[in-house]
Amino acid sequence: MPTESRAGFVALVGAPNVGKSTLLNRVVGAKVSIVTHKPQTTRSRLRGVAIRGESQIIFVDTPGLFAPRSRFDQAMVAAAWKGAVEADMAAFMTAANLKATDDRLRLVESLVEKRRGGGKLLLVVNKIDLVAPDSLLEVIDAYSGCAEFDSVFLISAVNGSGVDDFADWLASEVPSGPWLYPPDQIADLPLRIAAAEITREKLMLRVHQELPYRLTVETESWEDLDNGAVRIDQIVYVGHNRHKGIILGANGRTIKQVGVSARKEISRFLERDVHLFLHVKARPNWMNEAERYSMIGLDYSDGEAQS
Repeated sequence: MPTESRAGFVALVGAPNVGKSTLLNRVVGAKVSIVTHKPQTTRSRLRGVAIRGESQIIFVDTPGLFAPRSRFDQAMVAAAWKGAVEADMAAFMTAANLKATDDRLRLVESLVEKRRGGGKLLLVVNKIDLVAPDSLLEVIDAYSGCAEFDSVFLISAVNGSGVDDFADWLASEVPSGPWLYPPDQIADLPLRIAAAEITREKLMLRVHQELPYRLTVETESWEDLDNGAVRIDQIVYVGHNRHKGIILGANGRTIKQVGVSARKEISRFLERDVHLFLHVKARPNWMNEAERYSMIGLDYSDGEAQS
């Protein structure tokens, strides 16, 4: 007798830098979300598709929840809350080595309020390899005091500990119904944006201080060539002219190294040869331009709607 097919959306929600993107890539089995050691790496909602038996789990990797200070921050936070509310289930994710501060507990309370009557709520404690086992109960107790979780999972997204149990549980709990994506699709993200995100990751790994949050990457043109390769032209927008020198580096060394690294990964992602050309431009007001928001999957209007 055939097993019933299932499919559903699971939002990964939490503060910045708790490992949401790392977990997404681990469960999907491929890199679909950029990962750096810097917080607020993820800027918009990204869907990664995992297959477990007859179940299709669509993970929604959301930007980290934090106190927004700018219009751009507000749009990112709004995207995170939308992803959390619209999904069939929400997994609040924290790191075992982070204290359950009042701010983090309030995030859980807000999640409960926004999802009232909206499906199962899970607690996922990541980075368990970084702490003593005895301390994990304190983390669970702290968060369980402000929400009634349907299930709790202790994992390490880096080494995979507990991840299979988490994914198998989700596979049995997502709604019954037909699959929502083709079986060979692992992400729901336009290729032009995916390629730009890969380049942004390489830039974030190379530069430092405030600069990563003042830059964005857009795919300006995409040309399929007769030999099967693709030519991609991308623009790196920075907030000030002085930032161009940081991105370019001495004799253009930094941007060249970024370009080589990004080209290799985009080529692996697309499974075809890639000719990548990067251009750096100063655009001081890009964080207040509606077009820039739409190019990375954010809603410009959310920047003025949130407080």
